[in-house]
Amino acid sequence: MMKVRLDHEPPEAIESWGWKYHHLGIPVNERMPRETFIEQFRVYVSGFRESPFGIEWMRYEEGSPVHELIRKVPHLAFEVEDLELEISRHNLKVITESNSPSEGVRVAMIEFAGAPVELIQFAGK
Repeated sequence: MMKVRLDHEPPEAIESWGWKYHHLGIPVNERMPRETFIEQFRVYVSGFRESPFGIEWMRYEEGSPVHELIRKVPHLAFEVEDLELEISRHNLKVITESNSPSEGVRVAMIEFAGAPVELIQFAGK
């Protein structure tokens, strides 16, 4: 049975599962200030380092290998302690398999009710 969340309650992923909010990724079409290019994903990212709210702007190049849903719909990202365990424990629908976009970081993208969600695991934290 699905738990019904009351207005004052945090999401189940935070309250019960122990996930930590990390950022909100928003796809854009226009150039943003201080963009950084991530070649393997053919995406320009900006804002993450300056935003007090963890907002990251993402501008994808034509032919980006990133899943179409992620390129078009904003995603929430959560830090988890064990990526693969969380995916199997909650029977999550994976749309981008676990990978390492940078040293000491593992990520996977899931889909929930048509929305992309990123799970991030940091090594040695």
